[in-house]
Amino acid sequence: MKNLPATATVAVAAVAAAATLSGQVFHAAPAVAAKAPVAAAAVAAPVTLAAAAAPAIRFATPEPKFGSEEALRAKIKFETAHWGGKPVKTLDEASRILLARAAAEEAGLGEVGLSYQDVYGVIEAETSWIQRTGSSKDGTPNLGLAQFEPRTAKSLGLTNPEDPVQAVFAAARYMKLGAQWASGRIGGLKSNPALYAAKLREGVSVHYNLSIKGRNKWNGLNTAQLPVETQRHIRNAAAGAQEAIELARELSA
Repeated sequence: MKNLPATATVAVAAVAAAATLSGQVFHAAPAVAAKAPVAAAAVAAPVTLAAAAAPAIRFATPEPKFGSEEALRAKIKFETAHWGGKPVKTLDEASRILLARAAAEEAGLGEVGLSYQDVYGVIEAETSWIQRTGSSKDGTPNLGLAQFEPRTAKSLGLTNPEDPVQAVFAAARYMKLGAQWASGRIGGLKSNPALYAAKLREGVSVHYNLSIKGRNKWNGLNTAQLPVETQRHIRNAAAGAQEAIELARELSA
């Protein structure tokens, strides 16, 4: 995971997966208001003299769907898993979905064509939801569930990368930046929604994994030329997003 700042036939399977996912989620969920308070908007009225003289109607800002951070933390549960032959504490499956949903809402991912499944998928690709410390090729540590380098964590306001709530929320915010960046490089593909959806998510992985110099080599059509680690991240994030769909379905049943 680096600091802030292929061809069209690449990942045919990823395109097919994106088409499946988009039918179930990516075009279904409307954007939800973020946690940060925003000014209430005035409701537009017909342009008449009476309306012009009337005071503007204002609505209270709705409460975030998942409530306060304290309320979210109260719902999170942990379980013991084994990693590298050792027992480790990790979020249980229901808490992973809950946290991914809350992070997607807080970041406003619906505004850029992403959803909570993408958050789940990126964390799955980074750490399989097992808290640990990794490292970049230059030896810089990658911390916590989201594997942020210290400088990137600081730029995102992430004070404790080992805190799963902070880490996943920061990952969602960073993913939004990645989607905005990617959309500027693949705008010509919007006429093919399935391909655009797949390439947008490729771009999120590219932005998440590579330095500015490395990511700027990507044009949406040369994914096969990216480092093998980035290509692996793309595949694992897509598989994780599909896992989130299936897991959410099982939990709701």
